[in-house]
Amino acid sequence: MRAALLMLGSTMAFGLMAIAIRYATAHVPTQEVALFRNAFGLVALLPMLLRSGPKVFRTQQLPRYLLRSLIGLASMLCAFWAIGHLPISQAISLSYATPLFVTIAAVLLLGEVVRVRRWAAVVCGFIGVLIIVRPGADSFTPGVLVAVLAALLSSLVAIQIKQLTRVDGADTVVLYTYVFWVPLSLVPALFTWVWPTGIAWVWLAATGILGTVGQLLWTRALRLGEVSALTPISFTQLPLVTLLGWLLFNETIDRYTVIGAGIILGANAYIAHREAVLARRAASNAATQAAHPE
Repeated sequence: MRAALLMLGSTMAFGLMAIAIRYATAHVPTQEVALFRNAFGLVALLPMLLRSGPKVFRTQQLPRYLLRSLIGLASMLCAFWAIGHLPISQAISLSYATPLFVTIAAVLLLGEVVRVRRWAAVVCGFIGVLIIVRPGADSFTPGVLVAVLAALLSSLVAIQIKQLTRVDGADTVVLYTYVFWVPLSLVPALFTWVWPTGIAWVWLAATGILGTVGQLLWTRALRLGEVSALTPISFTQLPLVTLLGWLLFNETIDRYTVIGAGIILGANAYIAHREAVLARRAASNAATQAAHPE
């Protein structure tokens, strides 16, 4: 129950962050939104990380953190642009393509074995993406490809985090991500700089604080509960942002987005379920071998 509540809190935080991003992009360019999201996020995170003591700063993977941060920043810029310029329900729906790309990247980059059932779920998920994007249709806009690119880049970040956490602790990974993100995101922001004024500061601070809260709650939820049980809870972000998009921005959700999102979410739920089953099976086999080494 605690893990479920933490995941629900994380989902709400990320959903509200998307709304804050939409409002912030009405005042300043996307590049600045990313900069202030990272800067305010680091400020919110530092007190908690510093309590961990000097050990949180120890790492021998600085070049890999730089690469992870560059790819993560590119993904963030694409995702923030999509939230600011596409219907928010469509942008969030396409962001759920990330686990589909993660499955493929895990095979190519980590050598993981994916069998027929998970491949079938991945194919179904990409059918859902195509239903939302609808290439060739009169309503197709190239902007939706930016959202898909954000999901692709986010999957590469997920693989890098898996690799980094094999050596460093989770707090170290988060700390160095933000330490690199702030100066890296300053560079593109300078080329389109507009000084925020008034209410813009509120939305910019909200993106950083809500994003950091969402990440912390998400990490703790996954530490306590199984991915297969918690993943469906994260899907509640879509109805939340859809409702807020209708109330705040007078947006409606078309039937193609509903159908495509349903297929993508179903595929993700099945992939999470299969990964949990295989993880339990591997743990059971390891325990059996340890008990009977002969």
